[in-house]
Amino acid sequence: EVQFVESGGGLVQAGGSLRLSCAASGFTFDDATIGWFRQAPGKEREGVSCIRCSDGSTYYADSVKGRFTISSDNAKNTVYLQMNNLKPEDTAVYYCAVNIRVFGTYWYLGDYWGQGTQVTVSS
Repeated sequence: EVQFVESGGGLVQAGGSLRLSCAASGFTFDDATIGWFRQAPGKEREGVSCIRCSDGSTYYADSVKGRFTISSDNAKNTVYLQMNNLKPEDTAVYYCAVNIRVFGTYWYLGDYWGQGTQVTVSS
């Protein structure tokens, strides 16, 4: 059974930082395409970043490029999202997902995802 345990969300002022963690199980982590998407109230889900998901490489949405960094620890089956210089428009529930893919500008947001962690950025 695929499972995720996400943590690290919270309330932060604009310009601040948060680090999200997602401990995964139930699949082979080392070669999985894994990453994060988010959903703000009243908006569609939006791909954020992923590992091995775009021609085998890491990918970032333009909206977070230069501010967010994705990483993983294969020994811990954990993926991280370091978020710096946060903006109010980053406010959303953040989900980690497996089998997330990017084809050009199209995101496939994965086959399984966690329960999400809330990130709120105040202005």
